[in-house]
Amino acid sequence: MAVLNAEQLQRILDDAFPTSIVPRVESADDESVVVYQLATDQHARPGGTVSGPTMMLLADTAAWIVILAQIGPQLLAVTASLHIDFLRKPQLGDLMARGRLLKLGRTLAVVEVELFSRGHNDLVAKAQVTYSLPAN
Repeated sequence: MAVLNAEQLQRILDDAFPTSIVPRVESADDESVVVYQLATDQHARPGGTVSGPTMMLLADTAAWIVILAQIGPQLLAVTASLHIDFLRKPQLGDLMARGRLLKLGRTLAVVEVELFSRGHNDLVAKAQVTYSLPAN
């Protein structure tokens, strides 16, 4: 069962990065979270597509948030690895990321993240992110 809801997760994200424009938490439940980032011209690369670093940021954020939803506000959970496959050109606009916890262990958590443009079902990228969890 999720420990934190979408509103609580958004508050943690906003407080942890007070000087940054952070992705928004759209939903959180027992299995997954959905976060989104408005991708504008400042996130674009030549050809009118969303840049890879923007997609990686969103994938990493979704992974962190889905883990915190389960373990609570342990902010020192850190990325150990991130693998991403870019599948197709995303649209500028809301870039969505659905993170699903695959494994939650004592020291590591593994998350699958699917990225897509709002209103479209086709995946634009898929990531697997491993996090190192703080010792209790």
